[in-house]
Amino acid sequence: MNSMYFTEEHQMFRESLKDFLQKEVVPHIEKWEKTGTVERFIWKKFGDMGFFGLAYPEAYGGLNLDLFYTVIFLEELQKINSGGFAANMWAHAYLAMTHVNKEGSHEIKEKYLAPSISGDKIGCLCITEPFGGSDVAGMRTTAVKKGDTYIINGSKTFITNGVYSDYLVVAAKTDPDAGHRGMSIFIVDRETPGISATKLDKLGWRASDTAEIAFDNVVVPANQLMGEEGKGFPYIMQHFALERLIMGINAHARAEYALDYAKQYMSERTAFGKTIDQFQALRHRYAELYSEMEVCREFNYSVAYRLDKGEYVVKQATMSKLKSTKMADEVINECLQFLGGYGYMEEYPMARLLRDSRLGPIGGGTSEILREILAKMILDDKNYKPAT
Repeated sequence: MNSMYFTEEHQMFRESLKDFLQKEVVPHIEKWEKTGTVERFIWKKFGDMGFFGLAYPEAYGGLNLDLFYTVIFLEELQKINSGGFAANMWAHAYLAMTHVNKEGSHEIKEKYLAPSISGDKIGCLCITEPFGGSDVAGMRTTAVKKGDTYIINGSKTFITNGVYSDYLVVAAKTDPDAGHRGMSIFIVDRETPGISATKLDKLGWRASDTAEIAFDNVVVPANQLMGEEGKGFPYIMQHFALERLIMGINAHARAEYALDYAKQYMSERTAFGKTIDQFQALRHRYAELYSEMEVCREFNYSVAYRLDKGEYVVKQATMSKLKSTKMADEVINECLQFLGGYGYMEEYPMARLLRDSRLGPIGGGTSEILREILAKMILDDKNYKPAT
């Protein structure tokens, strides 16, 4: 492993996390993949181990560690071959909780962040809307001020942890006439009247509960507004940098897992009197795929290093997701081919890995949107600035 970024303490953490996942998670994966429900007990175990608090302040029960502990957390989650389980964990810890930590008041952090770190509460982030997709600025969900409350109406879709979470971080228009400048962020309890969730049936990520959520005259106290009214869009854009980097890291990690599995298989599978890793066509293609994975991995580590130092890396994180997710799909598709007919069988890991990986170029901003964002930054000198 790259000692330029990882210390001995990092490596000890990686080994303890691997052991934990093998003992506590892997035995349940097949059941969760079938039921589409990750049982509550594992969230508490993650909390007890401190895994949800890696990047968060000690004041709320976190560990306040550097970003490479998060990198390790993400990488190892990808290597137990359940993209859905991994998504449940990181969508809670780095999508919902990031907004609570950055924009929430002290009271909100005590009520939501602390129990999120301990594994007693699960969060979800509600931004994407039906037919809205990556067009965040075109959001239609509204939050109308009424006395000391807001009334939320609208719907969200493709929300990870959208069925079983305890609270929702919701983006809504507080000033529909102000475009993206009229957007705000709220935190809403699941049991609030008027919230309903419908579980979605997906190609992959089958262990995760992905939902379409409706808000019908949902009354939210005004003190559940997070940050400043009207600042929702820059908050979202700022945190997208982390989300995109997370998805880039996830991509290189699952590609590495696929390559490791294919390498082992190819060293054991014989054809025409020799193992198939001795055939030039296969070994050269494998070497090329491994090179592409390692280029993405090294780039992602460098972006993580810069983000950890406080740099605003929205351009580089966007590049990370764009290139790494494309690479992962290509690598996993080719690794499935290396396994031949067995690659197509569900009892081998490649079939699920291929399904789960396919969301990479879609979620968190489609590759098409990312190309346009990069074009604006590179060709038009567009300068996206942090909100806080």
